[in-house]
Amino acid sequence: MSTLTDRPTLTTATGAQYARLWGVGGYRPERVVMNAELVEAIDSSDQWIQERSGIVSRRYAAPDETVVDMAEHAAREAIEAAGITADSIGAVVMATVTHPYQTPAAAPILADRLGIRSAAFDIGAACAGYCHGIALAENMVRGGSAEFVLVIGVEKLSDFTDFHDRGTAFIFGDGAGAAVVGPSDTPGIGPTIWGSDGSNYDKIAQRDSWIEVKDSWTAVDEESIKFPAILMQGQPVFRWAVWGMAPVAQQALDAAGIKADDLDAFIPHQANMRIIDAMIKQLKLPSDIPVARDIAETANTSAASIPLATERMLREGQAPHGGLALQIGFGAGLVFAAQVIVLP
Repeated sequence: MSTLTDRPTLTTATGAQYARLWGVGGYRPERVVMNAELVEAIDSSDQWIQERSGIVSRRYAAPDETVVDMAEHAAREAIEAAGITADSIGAVVMATVTHPYQTPAAAPILADRLGIRSAAFDIGAACAGYCHGIALAENMVRGGSAEFVLVIGVEKLSDFTDFHDRGTAFIFGDGAGAAVVGPSDTPGIGPTIWGSDGSNYDKIAQRDSWIEVKDSWTAVDEESIKFPAILMQGQPVFRWAVWGMAPVAQQALDAAGIKADDLDAFIPHQANMRIIDAMIKQLKLPSDIPVARDIAETANTSAASIPLATERMLREGQAPHGGLALQIGFGAGLVFAAQVIVLP
C-alpha cells in the first residue's frame, strides 16, 4: 500500500498556448416572414413592431426542419471555412434551448451526421449560449482536451412562440451559426466575463413546464403537440439589458486590454435595436466601428444571433478578417457572457 509521499504523479493534458476562431458558418431558413403576417393575431402593425424592436422580418424553419438540420448546415460551412476535416474535431458544443427533448442531446446526433465520435453535448444558456460555448472551447483547446472544438448556436424558436402574445409573437426567429475554435500562436480569444442572476429567472421563461403541456396533449401524433411557449417581461428585461450589459461589455474590453476605439466590429446579441443603440452610447463606440444590426432581418434567434451576424459581417466585408470584435450575449436565466475575439 503506497503512502501519500510515494504515490505516482498524474499525467495531465497540455494544449496550445492560445486559441482562436478558425472559421464560421451560418444557416438561415428559406421562409421569410414579414411583420405583416403576424400583426392581425396581436392587433398590432408593422410600424409598431419596427418602432418597438427594429424588426422588419425573420426566418422560420420548415415544419419538418429540426435544430440538428439547421446546425448541420452551419457546422459544415464553418468546418470548410476553417480548412480542416471533421475528424479533426475533438468536441462538439451545441448551444440551444429549442431542441425539443430533455435527452438525448442534439450535439451527439450532429456529431454522428458529421461522421465523428468526439465528445458532444448541449448547453442551455439561452441567448448567451454561443459566448458560453466559445469560452468552453477556448478552455478545452488550451487545456489539451481537444485540438479543435465545433461550437454551434442554433434555435427553432418558431416552435416555442405564442403567436397571440402581443409581447413576444414578433420577436423570435430561427437559424443556426457555428464556429471552429482551434490552436493559435497568438491570443485570439480574450478573457470571458460571464455570470448569472437566477433571482430573475422568471423574467424570460417558458410559460408551462413540459409536464403541464403533456397533460394537454390529446393525441400522440406530432402535429397535436404544442411546445411550451417562451414569454418575456419586456420592461424589466429591457432595463436589465440596457443598464446591466454595457458594464459587462466594458469589463470584457478591459480584461482583453482593448479600448473601444481599437475594435473593428461590435457584435451584440440581436435582442432589440434600441438595446443595441443604448449599449453603443454607453460604451462610447466611435461612429465608424461596424455594429451588427441583423435583428432587422433575422429577429431574435437567441443562441444563433451572434454567430449568424459574425458570418454575415465577414461575408459582406463589413468586418475584416483578423480584426478585433467584441461579442456579448445575454438572456434567459438571467445569464450573460462577453469576450473580445480575433475574427477568423
